[in-house]
Amino acid sequence: MEQAYERYSRQMLFKPIGEEGQKKLNEQTVLVVGVGALGTVLANHLVRAGVGRVRIVDRDYVEQSNLQRQMLFDEEDVKNHLPKAIAAKEKLSKINSDVEVEALVANASIENIDSLMEEVDLVLDGTDNFKTRFLLNDSCFKNGIPFAYGGAVSARGMSALFIPSQTPCLRCFIDNGETQGQTCDTIGVISPVVDIVASYQVVEVMKFLIGDLKALRNTLRTFDLWGNHQYDMKMAKPKEGCPTCQKAEYPALHASEDDITTLCGRETVQIQRQSKMNLTEWAERLERVAEVKKTPFLIRVQLVEGERIVIFPDGRILIQGTEDLTRAKSLYSKYIGD
Repeated sequence: MEQAYERYSRQMLFKPIGEEGQKKLNEQTVLVVGVGALGTVLANHLVRAGVGRVRIVDRDYVEQSNLQRQMLFDEEDVKNHLPKAIAAKEKLSKINSDVEVEALVANASIENIDSLMEEVDLVLDGTDNFKTRFLLNDSCFKNGIPFAYGGAVSARGMSALFIPSQTPCLRCFIDNGETQGQTCDTIGVISPVVDIVASYQVVEVMKFLIGDLKALRNTLRTFDLWGNHQYDMKMAKPKEGCPTCQKAEYPALHASEDDITTLCGRETVQIQRQSKMNLTEWAERLERVAEVKKTPFLIRVQLVEGERIVIFPDGRILIQGTEDLTRAKSLYSKYIGD
């Protein structure tokens, strides 16, 4: 016990937390979905702060390009091709052995979201795509679990804590049609933005977990570090007719997934989107980060990872060079971004 007091002494000296707040943190279980840029900062803060149990979920492996901003990984992890969840757990366990860190190498989906959220007090968003974010949003509001949203791209960041029955939800602020196209892998990101977004998330999470609800910010905060501006949208009334927090329809929990098929004998995974693709726009978007060849009928994209993406105007996408569905979904999310 004396060792615990020493570890958290500076945090407990902060009056809003104190000894009682520290005990409450130690009793909580949180879920971090995505252990990349945001997720590594989130998990690091939570474990160092003494949150009792931290469940981390990620489907990807550590790559060289991650090291610029994903703080729990190093060059050895890249050499060993470690899954991000496993590499993160190894680092976190050395940081604080008193915290139970559960690492799952998995893709959060409609099929497993209920099991991922079992016995969880709060969910933190460390993802890089809005398809998963809406899944988390809808599942959290269905189950009455707070959802700490965060997003970072370029020099811009957004964060908010959504609480079922107390605040609007993510859908009240962001529509499906506003979420496509820009990812860290297509327009870049600077590391300080990631750190700030994740820190905003964790501060609000800590306030909630210790019960200091009066101190909650209750806004959706957006900022641009390079452009030097910040804006807070107050969480007033939910959007009228919101299918999640008003109608309790939870569309992400019932949405038909993009049709995904492994093409036998071709080392190719086909993904059929539900929306069409503008070849000119996508060629311009992807040529900054990959070798792109465009014809009137398709775009062929040679990725630095070795695989290829072929895009058709009807929304059909081929991930060539793999038959691994998880790998294909990862590349799809990385470069297409929804």
